[in-house]
Amino acid sequence: MFEVLSEKLNAVFSRLTSRGKLTEKDIDEALRQVRLALLEADVNFKVVKDFTGRVKERSIGKEVMESLTPGQQIVKIVNEELIKTLGDGDAGKLASVSQPPAVIMMVGLQGSGKTTTAAKLALLLKHGGHKPMLIAADNRRPAAIEQLVTLGKQLDVEVYAEDPKTSSKDICARALNQAKKIAATHIIVDTAGRLHIDEELMKELEQVKKVLKPDEVLLVVDAMTGQDAVRVAEEFHAKVDVTGLIMTKMDGDARGGAALSIRWVSGVPIKFIGVGEKVDALEPFYPDRLASRILGMGDVLTFIEKAEKTLDEKKALELQKKIQKSGFTLEDLLEQLNAIKKMGPIGQIVDMLPGMSKLSGKVPEDAQEAHLKKIEAIIQSMTLEERNNPSIIGGSRRRRIARGSGTATHDINQLLNQFSQMQKLIKMGAGGKLPRNMMGMFK
Repeated sequence: MFEVLSEKLNAVFSRLTSRGKLTEKDIDEALRQVRLALLEADVNFKVVKDFTGRVKERSIGKEVMESLTPGQQIVKIVNEELIKTLGDGDAGKLASVSQPPAVIMMVGLQGSGKTTTAAKLALLLKHGGHKPMLIAADNRRPAAIEQLVTLGKQLDVEVYAEDPKTSSKDICARALNQAKKIAATHIIVDTAGRLHIDEELMKELEQVKKVLKPDEVLLVVDAMTGQDAVRVAEEFHAKVDVTGLIMTKMDGDARGGAALSIRWVSGVPIKFIGVGEKVDALEPFYPDRLASRILGMGDVLTFIEKAEKTLDEKKALELQKKIQKSGFTLEDLLEQLNAIKKMGPIGQIVDMLPGMSKLSGKVPEDAQEAHLKKIEAIIQSMTLEERNNPSIIGGSRRRRIARGSGTATHDINQLLNQFSQMQKLIKMGAGGKLPRNMMGMFK
């Protein structure tokens, strides 16, 4: 979602960090470019003005002007102020209650992904050792009730549903009793939505809220709608006191301005983000991690968390020792690519690694899966000796590998060049070792 913005910001910072001392004029020009990049990314203009103002105030102080590395200091300031704009770290924090069940009321417009997100949240809670129950209270849309019941069966989560002709508040009242009977720890209520905000919708939500007395009112907004998402958040918050936001379709190709604006404008924290269509594609929102990804620094912590769910711990430990002793080979890469495929779309995963977003950006998003298969075919067409020592692969052997993998010689050249860059990144991490913050992946 933030590829274009990330590229533009990185270009600005590359120019800054390549210089020695900076003048106030240099800083003004850099911030002008940052301002333009943010506005083009559809970030709210008030947010842009406030953000660049804070960055400039800090950048012309002694912290930067007298530093030996002023460019790097500005990048550090931008990162810190970006985190401040995105939120204060309410990632995945739901209200705790002394007497279960905790009641979570999901609200939002039709098309925002509210029903699917309710199921995703239930699965996330279930994986956390809780016992959630879903309530199908969207009686305006019978298809939403059927969808939630189907998802509940798929996830093995109980769903309370009644005839669509029943009023939402009556459904919720009886569902509360059922939740207590089955000792549910959390109730997730899928309420009615509309194509637009109107008085009838808000009145109905207020009645449901009165019955439920929810501990959380989570607004589901579509990140692809841009600044409309910010407006929707403001209006819902004014009417039903929203306690948190869930932004869906964060894996889309929109400019991303809504995600950077919504917390600052609405005052409501983003708690979760949807990063795909699968039922496990809901993640806690970490402002610092998103800021790092926008600035091209990767998101190693999220990568580690995904890796811990899919990678074999014993093999990972062996790989760590091997890398520290003799380096990272194409054979290792093939094994890791097979594991990474289980972690989600390859484009999302690669962008989490420091420096790798620049490499992945060369491949169109819709072609990345095909590109991965091509890489596998190329490596599988090599001998074990070639995988462990790519430097021996000369012109004739490259042509043979191309024939064996059904690719062209330039594909072989590109892979070997990119692999060489990857090896350099790993060596740069910490004196020939993996960067310290990647070590957790290989525990």
